[in-house]
Formats: sequence, C-alpha cells, structure tokens
Amino acid sequence: MLLDAGTGIFRLPTLLKTDTLDILLSHAHLDHIVGLTFLLDILYQHPLQSVRVWGEAEKINAIRTLLASEFIFPVELPVQWCAIDDPDHASGNQTFEINGACVSWRRQEHPGGSVGYRIHWTNINEPNSPDSGATSRVLLYATDTVGATDEDTLHWMKDVDLLLHECNFHDHQIEWAIKTGHCYLDRVAQISAATSPKRVLLTHVNPIDELTLDKGDERFSMPCEIVSDKQVIEF
Repeated sequence: MLLDAGTGIFRLPTLLKTDTLDILLSHAHLDHIVGLTFLLDILYQHPLQSVRVWGEAEKINAIRTLLASEFIFPVELPVQWCAIDDPDHASGNQTFEINGACVSWRRQEHPGGSVGYRIHWTNINEPNSPDSGATSRVLLYATDTVGATDEDTLHWMKDVDLLLHECNFHDHQIEWAIKTGHCYLDRVAQISAATSPKRVLLTHVNPIDELTLDKGDERFSMPCEIVSDKQVIEF
C-alpha cells in the first residue's frame, strides 16, 4: 500500500514485497500525483498482477483527463481507478477494504479539497512478541490539511498507533499555513493532545525552510519526530 504518489515513488521497485499495489491519493495536486507517471518504468522493473489507484471520483477524473493529453503523457497507465466515494467500493459509509485492511476516510480542508485515511490492519501475527496470537495496528494519514478541529473528525482520529500528519510550516507562519491550506507545529500538537496517538510522525515538511522540533517538546505527551527519506518505521 502506498500513500500518495510523489517523486519518491522511484524507490518503489526495491521495496515491493507483493504482486499487487494499492495507491491511496489524498488529493490531486501535482506533488502528490506526479509519481503516477513513473509507474511504467516501475512495472517494467517489477511486474505486478494489479495496481489500483484510490481517490475521490472528481480527483480521479481530473487526473485521467490530464494524463489523457499526449502533450502531458504519451500512454494510458495500466492501473485500475477506484473512486472511494463510489457506493460499489465504499458501501455508502466512507469505508472500504484493501487486502484485509479496513480503510476509512474523511474530507479535509485544503484548496481543492483533500482526504485523510485511517487504516486498520487486523490479525497481524507477531511470533516474537511477548503477547502470543494475532494483534492489530491502526495508522492515521492526514496530509495537505489545515488540521482538524471539529469534534467528529477528532473522534475519528482517536487512539491510533501511528499518526502520520503533515506539518509544512513553522508556528510563526500561521498566516501562510491558513492561506495555503497546510498545518503548523502547534496545531499538530493540539490535534495530538486531543486524539492520543501512541506515536506522531511529522511529514510533508518544507524542504526549503526545514522544520525543527525541540527534543522533549512538552506539547507532545507521546513520541514525536520529523520523518526523513528512506526511514523505516515499525509500529
């Protein structure tokens, strides 16, 4: 499973462990979909039985219209396009399943709109764990959002094992964060306090003006760090 499709997708061939790939798109801005055009090379290096791209119907239609132009991209991508707001996939309740994982989603505030994903894996066998038997894990992915503050969304975000949340701006750049539909550190801290994840990872940081996080930042009662390229996270 892949969360969005930015330029980092070029690393995918060496990471693939299955014969299928599911890509969850938060939205259709170019920095999150440009990697879709890399799929031809990726599938040449590592053939797969199926590739499914999930997202809102209007975003999928926009992407397909863009890529249908020979001035943009020369051939049709060998993927199955799956609309998360299609009743055939979502059963009308904003929930669908991918290879045994239950995926739910909610819309977020961002120019053009975006969605966050909550992914719940069950029956995960951990033979080396002191607790015998199967267990479960929950990841919440929220990027390109001003940060949820409404009660319903915060309840939906609660008690996950890992909160992967965007943090594109510093605290002194709140005006720019609001204007561009992104988040800043203090807002992420507020969300973390309200939703109690076991761990917080900050992503979608600005590479031009890199975010800094003080060790032991008291606004976070749980471990929090800024993710880096090639980092492997076990949770």
